[in-house]
Amino acid sequence: MPAAPKPDILAAFEAAKGFMPVDEGLALYAAAVEAARLGLPLLEVGTYCGRSTILLADAARQAGVTALTVDHHRGSEEQQPGWDYHDPATVDPEIGLMDTLPTFRRTLHRAGLEQHVVALVGRSPQIAAIWRSPLALVFIDGGHTDEHATADYEGWAPHVAAGGLLVIHDVFPHPADEFTGQAPYRVYLRALQSGEFTEVSAANSLRVLRRTGSAAGPGS
Repeated sequence: MPAAPKPDILAAFEAAKGFMPVDEGLALYAAAVEAARLGLPLLEVGTYCGRSTILLADAARQAGVTALTVDHHRGSEEQQPGWDYHDPATVDPEIGLMDTLPTFRRTLHRAGLEQHVVALVGRSPQIAAIWRSPLALVFIDGGHTDEHATADYEGWAPHVAAGGLLVIHDVFPHPADEFTGQAPYRVYLRALQSGEFTEVSAANSLRVLRRTGSAAGPGS
């Protein structure tokens, strides 16, 4: 059976602000536990308030590795004022911009996982450009435009180690979902067509792919 989080971790996940449903969270957790056996860090792109980070951090804690999470904490396109996924509670009243970093830190503190996570605060392409280490898992859950999803894939997929996992969230194949999931879907197709990744599993909009071949790409 796939690995499952303990009740306290699952409860922390469900209590955290965010959008990932439980079934997809369980699939992500199982993937993280499996990948962490490689003895390398787990990385996600798109922290928001730390809901999925809880799962990666717990898997990392058990394996004695580190979970890394990348986000500028100003919110993605669909989280801005006027859009369906906007939460006014995430806006910094002093500057009038979203700032999810304080909520993220509270989320990890409440779950008792702060020491198992390194938060990389900045824009994904800038951080990826200076990253040089292989990763056991890369979880892409950042911006949903082609520009952002493509940059996340191009920046981080090459760092997935041989046998490691690439996990992509919000993969929606139907054109009606253009705004919410077509860009991640196109990235998912690109990963498969590259010949470097093979699909392992799917849970609703979550896709888990394994890197095939003997080594990660350039720069890893």
